[in-house]
Amino acid sequence: MDPLLYLGALEVLFLVWIKGKGLEYVIMHQRWIFVCIFLLPSSVISDVRAWIIFKMCSATSESEIFRTREGRNVCTGRPGWLTTNKNIMINMMDILEVDTTWQVVRVEPLANMGQVTALLNSIGWTLPVLPELDDLTVGGLVMGTGTESSSHIYGLFQHICVAFELVLADGSLVRGTEVKNSDLFYAVPWSCSTLGFLVAAEIRIIPARKWVKLCYEPVCGLDAICKKFAEQSANKENQFEEGLQYSRDEAVIMTGTMTDHAETDKTNCIVALEYIPLRYYYHRHTRSIFWELQDIIPFGNNPLFRYVFGWMVPPKISLLKLTQEETIRKQYEQHHVVQDMLVPMNSIKTSLLRFHEDIYVYPLWLCPFMLPNQPGMVHPKGDEDELYVDIGAYGEPKVKHFDARSSTRQLENFVRDVNGFQMLYADLYMERQEFWEMFDGTLYHKLRKQLNCEDAFPEVYDKICKSATH
Repeated sequence: MDPLLYLGALEVLFLVWIKGKGLEYVIMHQRWIFVCIFLLPSSVISDVRAWIIFKMCSATSESEIFRTREGRNVCTGRPGWLTTNKNIMINMMDILEVDTTWQVVRVEPLANMGQVTALLNSIGWTLPVLPELDDLTVGGLVMGTGTESSSHIYGLFQHICVAFELVLADGSLVRGTEVKNSDLFYAVPWSCSTLGFLVAAEIRIIPARKWVKLCYEPVCGLDAICKKFAEQSANKENQFEEGLQYSRDEAVIMTGTMTDHAETDKTNCIVALEYIPLRYYYHRHTRSIFWELQDIIPFGNNPLFRYVFGWMVPPKISLLKLTQEETIRKQYEQHHVVQDMLVPMNSIKTSLLRFHEDIYVYPLWLCPFMLPNQPGMVHPKGDEDELYVDIGAYGEPKVKHFDARSSTRQLENFVRDVNGFQMLYADLYMERQEFWEMFDGTLYHKLRKQLNCEDAFPEVYDKICKSATH
C-alpha cells in the first residue's frame, strides 16, 4: 500500500475512534494523544517565543499597566474561567542586574527559575532558595510562595527577597524594604497581586558550587520517618533536605551539600550517594513535573520516548490548563489532587496520617522550611521562628468515595486546627471566615484601605477561592 494512503487510512480510523468515544473522553482518559500531538510542540514554541522576548524586547514601562481599566478591577493575566476582572498582559521577564558586591539580583516578575539558574550558575552564584520547576516565575513565587530543599535554612522564597517594586492602584511606583515602606514589603507575599503589580524584585544571592553531594537514606516505619526527618531538618549542616514518602511506612530522606569536587564513580548513578551538577539538582523535578508526567504520558519513562522526545518535555502546565474545557476540568478535579499543605514540624505525624486517611495519594513530597516570626499573612502563631514542613500531594487519590470538595475541606480544617497554611495556587474550598482564620489579614486589610485597593484589585480570597468564584 502507498505510504500516503496508509497514513490517510490511519488518520481516518483515528478520527472515527475519537468521534465514537467522544472528544472529552479521549482528552480525559487518553490525554497523552492530545499532549504529544499538540501540547509538546506548543510548549517548545512557547519556550522559543519567551527566549526571543527575553533577548530582544525591552522592559515594560510601569505606566502601561494602568493605561486601561474600563471601570473593572484588574489582575495579572489569568484564564477567563478563573476571573471576571480586567486582565493585564505584559512581558516583564528581564534579569535587570546582578550585583555581586551586595550579593543581590534584581529581576522582573516574569523571569523564571530556569532563566535565573542559567545566568547565575554560569557566573558562580545562585539563589539561597530556588524552587524546582523551570517555569516558576519570580512574580508567582513572591505573590504566592515557594519552597525548596534549602528552605529549612533560609525560609520561604519571600524570605530571601530584600526589596519589592510595585505599581499601586493610583499608578505610582513604590519600593518597599524591611526599612522603607516596610508594611507594604511584609504584606506583599501571599497577596496574589491584590495590593499592586510587582514590576521588580531584589533577591539575595550566595556563592554556588559545581555539584551537590546527595545522600539517600531509606527509612521504614512512620515514627522512624518522622523522627529522622525532623532531626535532619534541624541539622543546618545539610544545605539541602527533602523526603519522598512512598507509603505510610516507607520513605527516602535525601540530604545534600554543595561541593566543587565529585567522586568520578558517583556522578548521576542511582546509588546511596551521588554527585549531581548543581543546576540539574535544582531542576530535578522539572521534566517529570515531580511524578505527574506518568499520569499525562503513561509511557513517558520509556527509553525510546525519552531518547526521541525527552527534550520536549514537560508540556507547559499553563497550556494544560488552558486547553481544559469546563466539563473536563471538573472531571479532572474529581480524579486528581494537587495540594501543598504547610504544617508545623511537631504535627508531621498526625498530618501524614490525615493525608493517608483523607486522600491516600503517594508519593508525598516532604520539604522542611523555617518560618520566621515576621509580619504578614503567614507567620508562626507564637513569638518565635518555627520549623514547618510542606507536604505536597500530587496524583490520583486512592481513597474510596473521594470527593474533591469534601475531602479537601477535611484537610483544610485539619491544617487550620494545627496552625498550618494551604498554598494558594491549589484548589481552595474554604469560606471567607475560615480563610482569614488560617491567614493573618491584619496588615493586608490595613494596606488595602490605605492604598485604595478596593476599586482597583479584588481581595485575595475573591481571586483564588472556589467558594468565592462559584
